[in-house]
Amino acid sequence: MYDYLLFLIGFFILMNGIAFLIMWLDKGRAGKTSTQRISEGMMFFMATIFGSIGVYAGMYLFRHKTRKWYFVVGIPFIFIQNISFLLVVYYLLNNTSILFAN
Repeated sequence: MYDYLLFLIGFFILMNGIAFLIMWLDKGRAGKTSTQRISEGMMFFMATIFGSIGVYAGMYLFRHKTRKWYFVVGIPFIFIQNISFLLVVYYLLNNTSILFAN
């Protein structure tokens, strides 16, 4: 049971690290011409697959996308969704009798 929990925590940390790096990379490319930028859709996708803390930290640490209202409002909502999902999974894993009731 704890293997699943460790996997989820590791996955959560990995996705947030990748999301943070994506924000850093895109901020570096923002001032340059003729460079391929990372799409806002990719940033929201990374936030949705449990990288919301990384995207949010990157937004404010690098001052990137903080003027876009849909980032300022949307990323905290996705963060709440991420944490809610992890809490539900944690609760279900610790109460396996609910999952396997006779």
